[in-house]
Amino acid sequence: QGQLVESGGGLVQPGGSLRLSCAASGRTVSSSVMGWFRQAPGKEREFVAVISSSGGSTRYADSVKGRFTISRDNAKNTVYLEMNSLKPEDTAVYSCAAGGTMQSVTSGNGGYWGQGTQVTVSS
Repeated sequence: QGQLVESGGGLVQPGGSLRLSCAASGRTVSSSVMGWFRQAPGKEREFVAVISSSGGSTRYADSVKGRFTISRDNAKNTVYLEMNSLKPEDTAVYSCAAGGTMQSVTSGNGGYWGQGTQVTVSS
C-alpha cells in the first residue's frame, strides 16, 4: 500500500514561514495527485492545497491563497507545502493525501493519508 510521512512542522511566530514535506515510501508519487489538508482542535478537517501528478495544475483554499505554495519533486517522491505569512489561525495538524484525481483528493476521498505534522503559530 505504501506510506506517506509528513515532516517539517513546528512552532513559529506569526508572520513566519515553514516548509512541510510529505515523503512517500512503497508508493510512486509521480502517478498520484497529491494534496494537503489541516485540522485544528475542535474543527473539521479542511482542504488546503492540491497538485496534479505532473505539477502543472494546483488549487488552493481561499484562506491560504497567496501565502502557501504546493510543489512536488517526483524524482524524490516528495510533495512540499511552503507556508509564508503564517497566522495563528493556521495552527493545525497538517496531513498529506494522495489519490487518482484532483476531485477525489480535494474532496478528501483520495484514499491515502499520512499521520500528520503539527504546526503551531504563536508568539
